[in-house]
Amino acid sequence: MTALTQDSFAERLPTEIEVDNADHLRKIMAGLVRDEEPTHLQLALEKGEMADVTLSPAIAKTFLQVLRLISSGKGFRLIPVGAELTTQQAADHLNVSRPFLIKLLEAGEIPFAKTGRHRRIKAEDLFAYKAMRDGRRADALSDMAKLDAEKGYL
Repeated sequence: MTALTQDSFAERLPTEIEVDNADHLRKIMAGLVRDEEPTHLQLALEKGEMADVTLSPAIAKTFLQVLRLISSGKGFRLIPVGAELTTQQAADHLNVSRPFLIKLLEAGEIPFAKTGRHRRIKAEDLFAYKAMRDGRRADALSDMAKLDAEKGYL
């Protein structure tokens, strides 16, 4: 299977050609994107025709994030906010073990539903937990830095 026929980067890393293509397009897009303003593009179609495309700020920024991932050679998965994830998918997203995630679920840290004997986690609940966890970590690191500064360790 060639790089041009592979479906996505969920199960593989980008090829060198894909990295180069994404980096080239990322540089072009970065020069066009302005904060909170629509991004206007002109695309060359077949037979010399041109198409005007306007991207909202959110779409333009998301597109740039995807291009950054590809141009850095990383694989990735897109998870719709309304998706339901398995415990393994949720654990992978949080970068924790599945047993640790199950402990979080059973402790009520993250809401979940059971489908038969399987647990399912709504992506939006997982994202909310991750944001809260990351916020706590940032606060703790900030507090530690303040203590170090007070003690003269810096």
